[in-house]
Amino acid sequence: MKGKWILVSCMLVLLVAVRVETTEAVTCKPIELSSCASAITSSTPPSNLCCSKIKEQKPCLCNYLKNPSLKKFVNTPNARRVAGTCGTPFPRC
Repeated sequence: MKGKWILVSCMLVLLVAVRVETTEAVTCKPIELSSCASAITSSTPPSNLCCSKIKEQKPCLCNYLKNPSLKKFVNTPNARRVAGTCGTPFPRC
């Protein structure tokens, strides 16, 4: 019985290790959100590309909000609306 638990534990460790290796780091590039420009500056709905880029760049949004040059674009009601429409809650930083 003890050997069975050791085997199960080893399998779980291997699964976690494989999952960690396949996770890619996000490269924070504000230009990646350019596909959202028309949705943010008007009332048009965001495109699928825009939504996928917002989801991809979500870990970067707090850094963008700390940057005075980017904050004025990222921290707007329309930007929040677009993020919400895409199903990506706006982060609390």
